[in-house]
Amino acid sequence: MGIDIDKTTFEAADFKAFGKRLEQNLESLQALLARPGFGAGPASIGSEMEMYIVDASGYPLYANEEIEEEAKDPQLTLELNRYNLEFNLSPYALDQSAFAKTEAEILAKLQQLRGVAARHGGRIVPIGILPTLRKTDFGPHCITRRRRYHALVEQLIRRRGDKFHIEINGDDPLKLELADITLEGANTSFQVHYRVTPGNYADTFNAMQLVTPLAVAISANSPTLFGHRLWQETRVPLFKQSIDTRHTDRYGWREPARVNFGQGWARRGAGELFQEVVRIYPPLLPVCSDVSPSQEQTDAVTPSLAELRLHQGTVWLWNRPIYDDAGGGHLRIEMRALPAGPTAIDMVASAAFMIGLAEGLRPRINDLLPAQPFAIAEYNFYRAAQHGLDARLLWPDAGQSGYRERGVTEIATALLPTAWAGLRAIGVAADEADHYIGVVEQRLERRQTGAIWQRRMLTRLRESMPLQAALHELLEIYMTHSEANTPVAEWPL
Repeated sequence: MGIDIDKTTFEAADFKAFGKRLEQNLESLQALLARPGFGAGPASIGSEMEMYIVDASGYPLYANEEIEEEAKDPQLTLELNRYNLEFNLSPYALDQSAFAKTEAEILAKLQQLRGVAARHGGRIVPIGILPTLRKTDFGPHCITRRRRYHALVEQLIRRRGDKFHIEINGDDPLKLELADITLEGANTSFQVHYRVTPGNYADTFNAMQLVTPLAVAISANSPTLFGHRLWQETRVPLFKQSIDTRHTDRYGWREPARVNFGQGWARRGAGELFQEVVRIYPPLLPVCSDVSPSQEQTDAVTPSLAELRLHQGTVWLWNRPIYDDAGGGHLRIEMRALPAGPTAIDMVASAAFMIGLAEGLRPRINDLLPAQPFAIAEYNFYRAAQHGLDARLLWPDAGQSGYRERGVTEIATALLPTAWAGLRAIGVAADEADHYIGVVEQRLERRQTGAIWQRRMLTRLRESMPLQAALHELLEIYMTHSEANTPVAEWPL
């Protein structure tokens, strides 16, 4: 999804040509989906882990390009802001210790990267939002020197027409305006890719959407911004608002936000989800590949669908459909709602819970969805992000009559056996399922996520020091526990 481009300004003809290519891409995709055996293969996971670079004082360090150049790691890539990096981690088959191998790879990659960063005066932190950010850390000066990012910033600013508005409620509400989209770079995530066969795609995607609120609540790790205590997972409103090009009109229609939870339950399969992205959202980066879909067909190669993939990279659904031409072509679901951090074991455990629960519910998803209108699932998502483990959600029951709110902790605890069974059903070994579901169970029992720990620690520190000193001390303590890979449920106050 991070395809780079070779230009930053566009003419009307570029958008016209790109629109034509998108239609050809959709036709090619439909032909692929109709092909017997397309996308068949063992279930697997891959992931992308975003990180902050900070200096000795805990402030953002603008050195991602220098660190990436020295690291010479093809899995390391640049992010929008100059103090962020991302690892594209290896894919692993689920029946071959995928979660354990992902955790081990995260730890190994972080150790190597920390050595490189140290030579530039930097340290690496996986955390949803860095608590020591300053408003001066945003603006044109912080954008990574990469054509894709500069073109994207320019296009979003042009479509917005004026400043971007941020308004997030909480204990200390935050309201501000920015002239560009660089505040989007405050958000760092742990994005998980799950390979799914086309025949199961709609049911699996719907199950993933259904369980996402629970996964967000149990993994929240972004409770502050600029010292303001906001949502448990502040990334959710911040990401949406920081690149929202729409203007409010109480009496007019608006296109959906480019960051959103989706438009409804999938009805037929993957094809409609890709079509939806093309039909609803105008292109931002109209750059056509040198090779057309018709030429790929003539050459009998798996279509790259380059334009469709580039376009998808400018629409940030919390669960996003993915096409990949690798291995003859296959489909994935990209789960984008999980934050970076606090530790490798916590990130992997959250992913295991989310995938296991979705697979555990998938066989009966069509009995559950009539009790859960999509608007209620979207409501659950935002309430889970706002309140974390204290959220009260509306959870479906095939035998229900009317709605009843239930606490997240109650719902998630009751569904732990379903998540465990879902992991076993897709080939995860019993001891591996026990291990990672046990990490989540411990969080629920002790009622401690990364966000809850940060809020509690900040309150404790504020008893003896001013806010800015407390935020820096909070980060130092966080980094100590994070580097030790101790599950966040065990972090002391």
